[in-house]
Amino acid sequence: MVEYHEPAVMGILNVTPDSFHADSRASEHNSICEKVEQMVTEGARFIDIGGYSTRPGCHDVTPEEELRRIELGMEALRSVSPDIPVSIDTFRAEVAEYAVKNLSVNIINDISGGQLDPLMYDTVARLQVPYIIMHMRGTPQEMMVNTAYDDLLADVIRELANIVDRLNLLGVNDIIIDPGFGFSKTLEQNYLLLKHLDFFEDFHMPILVGISRKSMLTKLLNISTNDALEATTALNMAALQRGASILRVHDVAPAVQAVKIFKALETTDSY
Repeated sequence: MVEYHEPAVMGILNVTPDSFHADSRASEHNSICEKVEQMVTEGARFIDIGGYSTRPGCHDVTPEEELRRIELGMEALRSVSPDIPVSIDTFRAEVAEYAVKNLSVNIINDISGGQLDPLMYDTVARLQVPYIIMHMRGTPQEMMVNTAYDDLLADVIRELANIVDRLNLLGVNDIIIDPGFGFSKTLEQNYLLLKHLDFFEDFHMPILVGISRKSMLTKLLNISTNDALEATTALNMAALQRGASILRVHDVAPAVQAVKIFKALETTDSY
């Protein structure tokens, strides 16, 4: 089981041509190596590699193409950093299993929480690796039509709890919770979710927050994705103050700085 004694930063490596933040994309060996080296130097504790863009309205990608991208990315990544823990951002059991067994991937990061592949839970149970379950309804292509909740917080927590219960029955206990900011959530719902992020501490599991440069920032502030770094940092601090264990980000250095400031605030003695 991965231990989280203090907040950590996860760097995003998109080996895709269409992820929503263009500067996060890398599709050839040298550019991947440069991004990985920069993230490691800046203090990333994990790297999350993805070969399937899940931005709203994204195009489907075959498992074969997804794996081809991941293989390219992992070859370059491990040439730069042989030991850093890597999570694979995929909702497909066959891709996850191949990556863990053959590409030295350590963690499975599933945006669907196992809802899009009936084989995923058994696969995770067999592999016994940490499993990130994110809350989302439907597929990446249709998720934004599934934003109707009776009670947002109660519904999201209940749906994640049902997944945790199923996993526990299979012997999976190393679970990380991701509330799913930007996935099946409206602008207002994203901020309500973040405001009450501490509710998710009842799981007694690490909480991953992925809000980096997302539309909950760009739409609110009427800015572009490229101009959303400062807003991302502000929102990351808010997430840390509400219990976030892992910040999944495009820009590692500012997130690491936010963590250091948060830790200083938390450890400073009161008068």
